[in-house]
Amino acid sequence: MARDVRGRPSARPAVQKVALAAAAVFTLIGVLGFVPGVTTHYGDLAFAGHHSEAKLFGLFQVSVLHNLLHLLFGLVGLVMARRLAGARVFLAGGGALYLVLWLYGFVIDRETSANVIPLNDADNWLHLFLGFGMLASGLLLNNEMGTGSRLDTPIDRP
Repeated sequence: MARDVRGRPSARPAVQKVALAAAAVFTLIGVLGFVPGVTTHYGDLAFAGHHSEAKLFGLFQVSVLHNLLHLLFGLVGLVMARRLAGARVFLAGGGALYLVLWLYGFVIDRETSANVIPLNDADNWLHLFLGFGMLASGLLLNNEMGTGSRLDTPIDRP
């Protein structure tokens, strides 16, 4: 069973807490992308593509599609984080997905129709950070890894 910092049984393992927090942030970011003032140049918000001049926090280029993807990703994460295995898949799979998205943003010409989401330099750096952070969290956070025993107990000894 997972334990908190005082050694008491914890209601949720750390990986679930991190997954819930990440999913909540993605959901919030998806909503904030539709709030004028938080999103600058809100009048220039396009459905999709690199022509959208709207920027979340004045930094991250967004579109309606981009905001909807954040919102959907966050809501899926909230559902998946309810179970330990789902939390791991959300973090590790989402991290891998964000690394692919970083690579995509790194290699495409941002002025072409291939830049559907849209992406700018700030988005690319954020995707790289999120990718590694989520992937590491999903793979490295453990709570006795479901073995039924402590990790320092050798398998061949009682």
